[in-house]
Amino acid sequence: MTDCIFCKIIAGDIPSAKVYEDDQIFVFKDINPKAAVHLLVVPKIHLDSLESLTGEHQALIGHMILKLPELAKAQGLNNGFRTIINTGPDGGQEVGHIHIHILGGKGLAKFN
Repeated sequence: MTDCIFCKIIAGDIPSAKVYEDDQIFVFKDINPKAAVHLLVVPKIHLDSLESLTGEHQALIGHMILKLPELAKAQGLNNGFRTIINTGPDGGQEVGHIHIHILGGKGLAKFN
């Protein structure tokens, strides 16, 4: 998808602060962090949102979820972290490409 900002970041057309990459996902620092650590975990294939997933995406989503603790610990988040998946406009999703936020460290507000 040529007009997707995350697809452009993955392709290297837009610079990012890459933290991790493998054959399925691309992870980079959020440009507008909400905490000391704020990463975005993005699949390399374009999927609009959580609602776009089908059974064929099970292995990809499993890979993303299982990678989260490793990514968090590599950023020094040894006492926990928060994950968020915003879905659709009313769910706060700003970019139409599914992604998981990892947040933690100083500046992370309590969520009640």
